[in-house]
Amino acid sequence: MAKTSVIARSQKKPKYSTREVRRCWKCGKTRSFLRKFGICRICFRELASKGEIPGVRKSSW
Repeated sequence: MAKTSVIARSQKKPKYSTREVRRCWKCGKTRSFLRKFGICRICFRELASKGEIPGVRKSSW
């Protein structure tokens, strides 16, 4: 979990668009962020295995 101050700072509009920090809405991680879903890979895996992300299934072959 990221500190609340760090999360609050990342939500502010940056001076330059390249300084934008994308964070997971669930845990606040910046690394391994999936833009399409707005969450990190760990939270994605948890939610996908519970079936809470529509249109996502665990693959098996």
